[in-house]
Amino acid sequence: MKSLDGRVVLVTRPADEADELIRLLERLGATAIAAPCIEIVPTRSVKLSRALDELASGGFAWITLTSPRTVDVLAGSLRPPGLGAKVAAIGEGTREAFRRWARREPDLVPRTFTTSALARAFPSGSGRVLCPRADIAPEGLEDALAAKGWHAVRVDAYRTRMPRSLPPKARSALRAGTVDAVTFTSASTVRGFVRALGPAKGNPRVICIGPVTARAAREHGFTVHAVANPHTIDGLIAALERALRPR
Repeated sequence: MKSLDGRVVLVTRPADEADELIRLLERLGATAIAAPCIEIVPTRSVKLSRALDELASGGFAWITLTSPRTVDVLAGSLRPPGLGAKVAAIGEGTREAFRRWARREPDLVPRTFTTSALARAFPSGSGRVLCPRADIAPEGLEDALAAKGWHAVRVDAYRTRMPRSLPPKARSALRAGTVDAVTFTSASTVRGFVRALGPAKGNPRVICIGPVTARAAREHGFTVHAVANPHTIDGLIAALERALRPR
């Protein structure tokens, strides 16, 4: 018997990021339902273009990469040899995306995959740090870097859209009360789910990829049944297995 046989799990990641998680869930016997609660849209702005030009010309000592999407922004504008700044990457997914593009390791990866851990691990110093972020990413990272002597420059690297409703299959499963668990991989997926949620039955388990996501879920009234550790897709799967032990 597989660990998730007969379980129904909603995957709230963006549609173009959900395949890996869905594949892993199905391999463990679950019925995985795609329920994307956010959509990532590239940002085109004078401020972003200017910041990337300055990065290429050596105008920044460091760049922080807080998601694979921020690596995509670099890849769309620079060639790896043009990146002279040191790189701080959060999480294995971002680290691997940077490694594939730049063919080298980031200079800094915190042990815990959160922005607060990234700020704590960042060295003290002076100079400019480029912080490309999502438009709805919370404040705090830049202030923490400034407290260590850096001049942090934040730019919106991409925008986050939230759907008005969930896909029909996800809505039907929630209305029927057949959903065993909902997985959240960012605070924005929590907010998108709450915005799109229609009538629902049952009490699905809530599984979060990390503490920031879990805090957002609790703030929106959910009981969090498990938090991934490490804060990766594999960690999320393990947390899901813990929360949904075989009947």
